[in-house]
Amino acid sequence: MCTVAVALLACSPVHAARGAQQKTLPQSSQQFEQRFQKASEEYEAGRYAVAAAQLEALLKELPQSFEVHELLALTYSAESQDSKANQHFDAAARIRPSSAAAHTNLAANLVRLGQSARAEGEFKRALKIDPSGFQANHDLGEFYAQSGRIGAAIPFFEQAQGIDPASYENGYDLSLAYLETGKLPEATQLVQGLLKNKNTAELHNLLAQIEEKSENFVVAANEFEAAAHMEPSESNLFDWGSELLVHRTLDPAIDVFRRATELHPRSARLAIGFGIALYSRGNYDEAVRSLLRAADLNPSDPSCYQFLSKAYDSSPSQADEVIERFRRFSDLQPQNARASYYYAISMWKGKRAQTENFDFAPIEKLLKKAVSLDPTFAEAHFQLGNLYSDQGKYTEAVPEYTQALERNANLADAHYRLGQAYVHTGDKTRAQEQFQVYQQLRSQQMADLDRQKAEIRQFVYSEKESESAKQ
Repeated sequence: MCTVAVALLACSPVHAARGAQQKTLPQSSQQFEQRFQKASEEYEAGRYAVAAAQLEALLKELPQSFEVHELLALTYSAESQDSKANQHFDAAARIRPSSAAAHTNLAANLVRLGQSARAEGEFKRALKIDPSGFQANHDLGEFYAQSGRIGAAIPFFEQAQGIDPASYENGYDLSLAYLETGKLPEATQLVQGLLKNKNTAELHNLLAQIEEKSENFVVAANEFEAAAHMEPSESNLFDWGSELLVHRTLDPAIDVFRRATELHPRSARLAIGFGIALYSRGNYDEAVRSLLRAADLNPSDPSCYQFLSKAYDSSPSQADEVIERFRRFSDLQPQNARASYYYAISMWKGKRAQTENFDFAPIEKLLKKAVSLDPTFAEAHFQLGNLYSDQGKYTEAVPEYTQALERNANLADAHYRLGQAYVHTGDKTRAQEQFQVYQQLRSQQMADLDRQKAEIRQFVYSEKESESAKQ
């Protein structure tokens, strides 16, 4: 199914403008006709190298043949030889300038070559030749949508829809464009109309997205569920589970993600979703296990480590395994400040921190590396201050707390710990000021549950955007 996020050529294959091929070949030469037909058969059979060789030979004898140029261009395009294909698409459009399909084929190939300005011109030429044609309107709309100009795409999708209201592909694209531009009633009406003619999982998923954006959350969850039942793909199950998770319907979310991870055991984001749902429900040990599995499925992906750190904070029993994953993440991404930070915090919270004569030097080194890589990383400064405070190094802790608050003045705990450090250094006036700020922030600060919900939403939306970019 073609969507706004899908690459143009992936969803709009070039048109084979070869309907009159035998009429324009020399009627006096049956041999040429037979040779062209043979090349066409090789192309249709997927034997592109053979077809190209035969067509190149024909082209030497028929240099102005529209059909030979067009089929040769299609052959090179099928082999992803876009530069070669472009020469022949261009020649075909020059030989037959009145062919809308020829200009569309050239435009589509120019998109693949990254020549968007020229491609737009060719799509417009095709539309000028055939202004009432469904394909010409749809293709120009698709080009604008793929270029991120959704508003410019809509009039052409609407024109195409008026020409062929039964078109599933154009109807889907127009519905998606309406969704992305906030025309939710129009999107709902169009999708519901499409569903009457073709009941598909992707339409239910799209309707769910529309209902979600319209804040009809129960309806959205039901539509995501319908899509997942019809087609239990990784994406549909993730969308359903995420909808339940974001709106704190935790037990059903756990059930969905549990089933999803069984059906798609290689999906890291399903394992993360399952871990978050378990953590939100208070099943910390199982949450850690699921997040460890996600880390193993995609060790370089930073998505799971924030939640693994939180779950581990409530379930330190798997310390060695967690520390090992954070160590690996730090090794894989040595320039990632958060990788160093998570590794430091995991060691600090782990079993080794409970032993006598524990060596804090490796943790200090990692936290210093984190703030060096990202001086704006307030939490890393805060934890470095805590590390010094826990060792009685209050003079060294004060500047770290100060820097943390310069980056994020709303860190309530940093004000409190800075106040404590001032008490130990004898600065009681400043200590009292920090305690007062702490009390004010604690009364104003949003609840832990609200922060957690915001983090979950960020994960879900980021994953969906990432998935759309891949399509």
